[in-house]
Amino acid sequence: MALSLRRRGPSKFEQASDGSMTLIEHVRELRNRLFWASLGILAGLVVGFFISGWVFDILKAPYCALESSWVINAEGERVCNFVVLGVIDPLIIKLKIALWIGLILGAPVWLYQLWAFIAPGLHRHERKWAYVFVAIAAPLFVGGAVLAYFVVKHSLAFIQEAGILGVTSQLEIGSYLGFVTNMILLFGVAFEFPLILLMLNFTGVVSARKLMSWWRIVVFLSFGFAALATPDPGPFGMTLLAFCMVVLYLIAVGVSAINDKRKGRGKELYADLDDDTISPLEDDREPVAAGDRVEAPSPVEAPEPVSKPLPLEGRFDDMT
Repeated sequence: MALSLRRRGPSKFEQASDGSMTLIEHVRELRNRLFWASLGILAGLVVGFFISGWVFDILKAPYCALESSWVINAEGERVCNFVVLGVIDPLIIKLKIALWIGLILGAPVWLYQLWAFIAPGLHRHERKWAYVFVAIAAPLFVGGAVLAYFVVKHSLAFIQEAGILGVTSQLEIGSYLGFVTNMILLFGVAFEFPLILLMLNFTGVVSARKLMSWWRIVVFLSFGFAALATPDPGPFGMTLLAFCMVVLYLIAVGVSAINDKRKGRGKELYADLDDDTISPLEDDREPVAAGDRVEAPSPVEAPEPVSKPLPLEGRFDDMT
């Protein structure tokens, strides 16, 4: 019994890489990627709905560490209370927390779908560096989020003590969660700052020496960004965020210096010369003499007849 082996056609990745995909096929692939990404987020949302209470206990810990958050209920017990203004606010808060958890738990799925759609348009070395930068970006964001969580406690204490109401006021639950999530997002995004500098260096745009020459501007912009973007009006969170950005900047400069040394940057032939320096080569000027006689051009032969074009394949449509 003879077995016939059928040759498999090119994969979607190969078709997108060599440009053989039509526009409609790209749109269909994007639709399928978005569908699977949505399923990953939805699965994380379902899980987040069940563990939202546990996550809320973690988020409210800095608030409950303040004495002003504890009151005596009708049964005579000390409880950590929030102010609830809307009827559906408890349910909305639970759904918001579940959505955040769904985005985090579903990140491997929707990030993979995003990468699978973008990767065919990149070169092999670009994909390699993308893997490295993503592997660095995730721990940096987590580190910024963890730092923001501990900063929230000191920020709340400063706000409560410096306010006109003293330490007897309680916070509205929606405003408090918005404050905490904004701090976590801000610190997480700010910790990605060194990646931008590393990208500029690894792509050859700037050198480590050039990056180091920007230290005054970087320090000023770090404190300015922290002062404007941080929702905490106190000096603790702003100073800590700016200090961390400056430290990460120095680390990025150090990594850039190692990369420059590895690639031999700064040792080029004209590396130490200014852009306006005159060339040391001798300038031999020769008089311009009359040119030789130009022969008459030969006649151009008639072109050959153009062959009839081949019919279009059936997979092409009117849009392509």
